Amino acid sequence: MPLTSQQKNQHLLWRAGFGIDTNSLDNISTKTPNFFLTQLEKNAKTDILYFDVADTSIKEIYATLQDAPNMMGVIKDKLDAETKRKIRKQSAEDLKKLNIKWLDEMVNTNAPFKEKMALFWHSHFACRDINIIYQQKLLHEIRANALGNFGDILKVVSKSAAMLSFLNNQQNKKQHPNENFAREVMELFTLGRGNYTETDVKEAARAFTGWGYTPNGDFKFKQNQHDSGAKTILGKTGNFNGDDVINILLEQKQTAKYITQKIYKYFVNENLHSNNINWLSKRFYNSNYNIAALMNDIFTSNWFYDDKNIGAKIKSPIELLVGIRKQLPMQLEKPEIQIVFQRALGQLLFYPPNVAGWPGGKNWIDSSSLMLRLQMPRLLKEEETFSLNTKSDDDQQMGMKEMFSKKEGKQLGGQFKINAHINWADYIKKFDNIKRESLLETIKQITLQSSGSINNLVLENHTDKSSRETYIKSVTIALMSTPEYQLC
Repeated sequence: MPLTSQQKNQHLLWRAGFGIDTNSLDNISTKTPNFFLTQLEKNAKTDILYFDVADTSIKEIYATLQDAPNMMGVIKDKLDAETKRKIRKQSAEDLKKLNIKWLDEMVNTNAPFKEKMALFWHSHFACRDINIIYQQKLLHEIRANALGNFGDILKVVSKSAAMLSFLNNQQNKKQHPNENFAREVMELFTLGRGNYTETDVKEAARAFTGWGYTPNGDFKFKQNQHDSGAKTILGKTGNFNGDDVINILLEQKQTAKYITQKIYKYFVNENLHSNNINWLSKRFYNSNYNIAALMNDIFTSNWFYDDKNIGAKIKSPIELLVGIRKQLPMQLEKPEIQIVFQRALGQLLFYPPNVAGWPGGKNWIDSSSLMLRLQMPRLLKEEETFSLNTKSDDDQQMGMKEMFSKKEGKQLGGQFKINAHINWADYIKKFDNIKRESLLETIKQITLQSSGSINNLVLENHTDKSSRETYIKSVTIALMSTPEYQLC
């Protein structure tokens, strides 16, 4: 059976954003996918605000250090142990604020397409650095360039203090080259594993020597640490620097194919379609890596709306949280509870599990996370206390222990209460013109991308029929509590 316009619209809104918000319900069944795509693309062109949540005390410290000599080692050499400890602790607290700030933007933004694309790049350019100054600068560059040119976003991310610090390029000097940064740029950012040699990595590392940053996070090239000798990289020989290496990588058609494959898995289907990939990557390469054009090619293709791609993706924890909040407008008394959920479900913003980012797909689901996913909508509605044990993370060097203190760690294994105030009135009003006997099916269609084997009679037996309002509430929560709601 052909898909309806509503099914196509919801598919697009989930893949190019975070699902349906209350306002979209008015048009979801009457407008075409082209209407929504045009709106998404137009809104994505608006400028973004810089998220500045860093505490004043940290800013003052880095401002003082900015003009000091020996930029690469100044923090290590000029700050005492107590000051460094305070910086780490305050940065961890500020990263929580940045987390909530970005999460709220995903929920409330008029440009969900840009934020969804930024979330993709946040995992592609995985960076786990505790410094709040560096992280908020990196996030801004990712959000600002999310739908621009891939070469541009690759360069600004590669030159960011957060990434250079995370991948140890401050240790990469001409007398003692460090290969970590060069390897990850090739393996994770551009070519993919198996499409370069160890010699390419060694030579590229030499080219990246001298790439560093100032204490406040600005890029700084240190000529005296740069290896100016000839290098041979991917068959080309010259006195290359870091910018030259990135340009060489962008010249490789394999880079376009690798990026296209990752985007296809994230936005279309985990199962790659070779013909679609080849067509997309060729156009991506020929457009000089125009990200917006690549995404338009995907979202305007007939195969994007194939049955096999509808409801075929497991929502990431962030998509799940944001999607619920978009469909059910709400205020949270303690927004920090979302960080607890992120950690418990396995996707804590700014703390990727490793340099490869979050693997996604079926990795999002295990026995404990599935139970929490299914309980979450009811917990939002009922405001009841619940027990929760979050996933452990012993990587102390990356700041996870700073994020949750010992005291908080005990709380994470104890009792919680969400205290969410849902604006049911606006949501319920959208169904004023729906007959009582059609309510369940109508809500089901807008809530689920894949209805699976859900039995309407079973749902009816688990709903509150005391009034029209309570019925709409209970049906919505019941549908959000199904395994099918985990798919988009």
